Amino acid sequence: MKRVATNVVALTVALLAMAAFTTNAAAALRAPQVPVLGGTLQTYLNSVGESINVATDQDATQSWTRTSSATTAFTIQIENSVNANANTVSMYNSSAAVPSLFLLLSASAGPTWFSTGTFLAGNILRVNRFDDNGLLVSSQNFPGIDPTGFSFAIQGPNGTFYTQDARNPGGRAQAVTFPGSAGNVGTWWLCFEESSVAAGSDQDFDDCVLNMESVNPTPVSTTSWSQLKRRFR
Repeated sequence: MKRVATNVVALTVALLAMAAFTTNAAAALRAPQVPVLGGTLQTYLNSVGESINVATDQDATQSWTRTSSATTAFTIQIENSVNANANTVSMYNSSAAVPSLFLLLSASAGPTWFSTGTFLAGNILRVNRFDDNGLLVSSQNFPGIDPTGFSFAIQGPNGTFYTQDARNPGGRAQAVTFPGSAGNVGTWWLCFEESSVAAGSDQDFDDCVLNMESVNPTPVSTTSWSQLKRRFR
């Protein structure tokens, strides 16, 4: 059962770009498109001025790189989920055979807490977490981040799910992505489903909706989980 969008989580991850420019463009349409059920994701995107059709405009991108702009921002827009207060959002290196999760916002955070992250020299990601008054709550450094190839994961009572299909049960999509349109051109929408099909997923992909600014898609290639494991042994 879903609840109406009551948790608007103010997670902002600002990533200082430290590398060469890459063009900001969509990769390619996902083929085949993933069925998005229920209508709530479409309704939300319509409400923020998007002209996206969630049934036909899904992009194939499953990992990203930073651009040359000074700041990259990631903001959770809505969490339509009974597990909204139990889910965490993390970043991980797309190329890792066994990904280490770099925590952006924990399940214990309040509904208006936010985080900022900065790429430091030596491939270190510093994440600062703030409460709803903007007071620093915690700071954490994560070594080994790859700013040229990162993906995202949601973790909660129903399991851990990734933007890379090959890492999910049955190689199924647990997230769909869309390039922003209209007033949101240059941003990306990342929309998670928090349950697997085997566990009774309702496939509405509105359980955690993330908006991302100043990121570019990495080259898209179709890779199975077995291929991924062989590549990085």
